[in-house]
Amino acid sequence: MTFLGDIVKTVLLGVPVGITLIDVIGYVARVDGTSMQPLLNPNAGTDYVFLSRWSVRCYDVARGDVVALFSPKDPEQKLIKRIIGLEGDIIQTLNFSPKVVKVPKGHCWVEGDNASNSMDSNLFGPIAVGLITAKATAIVWPPSRWQYVRSEIPQQRMPVNLIMEK
Repeated sequence: MTFLGDIVKTVLLGVPVGITLIDVIGYVARVDGTSMQPLLNPNAGTDYVFLSRWSVRCYDVARGDVVALFSPKDPEQKLIKRIIGLEGDIIQTLNFSPKVVKVPKGHCWVEGDNASNSMDSNLFGPIAVGLITAKATAIVWPPSRWQYVRSEIPQQRMPVNLIMEK
């Protein structure tokens, strides 16, 4: 009975602790598709990234961060995209109408690094910051691709207001 009791205690303690860690700290997720190439899945393989929930707990995100979010078109679908603009930024869109958008309060503009193959803000417009669930901090698998995910915006995608400030 002691052995069975130990197993029950371990499960009863381990499951809530595990769920809390995943919910508060973060988790590893598989990234499918080509919308974030060349950063993720550069050779049509599959990358696994660590998604930090802790990093976005107060929706404190920055331009260039790669984030996981719920699709504004389909809440069952999770996306991973790069933040290009924050509230107040003026964005020159790629194929969205209108061609220039001011990001409203509480929203951000997200794009895939592979613009020709990405379902992003150029399709559905600015997204509510509340849809962001985590920040990608590192590629953890395969081992040959271990690296931190850098927060950077491609020069050609900088918000118009930041270019005019320079």
